[in-house]
Amino acid sequence: MRNYFFLLMMFLSSSLFAQETEKMFLSGTDKDNTVEWDFFCTKGARSGEWTKIAVPSCWELQGFGTYNYGHDRPHADEQGLYKYRFKVPKTWAKKRVYIIFEGSMTDTEVKINGQLAGEPHQGAFYPFRYDITQLLQKGKENLLEVTVSKESSNESVNRAERQADYWIFGGIFRPVYLEAVPEQHIERVAIDARANGDFNMNVFFAEGMTGSSRVQTDIIDLATKQKIATIEGGEKVTGHVANVKPWSQETPNRYEAVVRLMNGNKATHIYHQKFGFRTIEFRAKDGLYLNGEKIILKGVCRHTFWPESGRTSSPALAIEDINLMKDMNMNAVRMSHYPPDTYFLDACDSIGMLVIDELAGWQKKYDTEIARPLVKAMVTRDVNHPSIVLWSNSNEGGSTLMYVLIMVCTTHNIGS
Repeated sequence: MRNYFFLLMMFLSSSLFAQETEKMFLSGTDKDNTVEWDFFCTKGARSGEWTKIAVPSCWELQGFGTYNYGHDRPHADEQGLYKYRFKVPKTWAKKRVYIIFEGSMTDTEVKINGQLAGEPHQGAFYPFRYDITQLLQKGKENLLEVTVSKESSNESVNRAERQADYWIFGGIFRPVYLEAVPEQHIERVAIDARANGDFNMNVFFAEGMTGSSRVQTDIIDLATKQKIATIEGGEKVTGHVANVKPWSQETPNRYEAVVRLMNGNKATHIYHQKFGFRTIEFRAKDGLYLNGEKIILKGVCRHTFWPESGRTSSPALAIEDINLMKDMNMNAVRMSHYPPDTYFLDACDSIGMLVIDELAGWQKKYDTEIARPLVKAMVTRDVNHPSIVLWSNSNEGGSTLMYVLIMVCTTHNIGS
């Protein structure tokens, strides 16, 4: 009896003291679930006075500013000024806190309590974050101020994202949220799980942590909710999982890696990542193979666009689009011409749709200095989606070399 009690206490102490990443939305989650922020538009309709706007949204679809079509130059150089007040829990006092923007068009400057969070971000369709730990007032009201410039100060961004054959917008069009983590934490993981059960994972720790950090990874079958394997490692986690069910567009079997950062027998941070076991091969002069079987891509190009909300979408629209494609006997979708919302890729993973993920660009490309962090942002965000079988560099322009770099980044030193 004593042994059972001792084991129970060890389990409880490990679970109780382990800290999972905490997430707090400042905006809404999609077009159907928004939060009102204070807003000022500098030019065009409803400009020149402070009012309210739904976030996330494109401000033109909320009645502000000027509509622009991509090939019509010059464009309006209006800005959107946002303000939002929020509190963080007192329990976050000893945690590291990040603010994450999933997408805003186009150049974005962020201030917390009057202080810059970091260098302004450029590139509309990519997540970016700032460490705002030292700028926050814990347990008190904080002021978030965001200035979004519709046109970028970098002309290559305008050429790649806005000089195109589609409507272009301004605004914080994807969600904004806070993440709180322990000082010692797992930033992200990158998983290469093959159809035969071979499992390889790169673990990226918080800046300043040593390479000797140890993790314990449980593999959970999401269909049965059962743990099927436990693998230990550090920056690299390697093992074999028996009797796995491979992911494909016809059998979208998914798993979850529950990654625990260990300090002795105690887990100090827990990180969750969904994935699938599948093997992608390109056979010279032959074709594309998935799990040892040759496949032919039959697909369509998809914009993230809705008449009433522009680039701001929703999970319901993502599922509707994917089901429509499958009803037409399609098995693939190309993300034209920019990375989609994460919930679209989640839906492709769970429903079963092959994806070509794409760096933004119409017939022009980003310059190298801008492109490097945007490629990294796209690949590190999306690398664990089993539905992604190809990566593309823009529509009809850009460099083959960058395509190769993306593939190398994905398959070898994933996202570093």
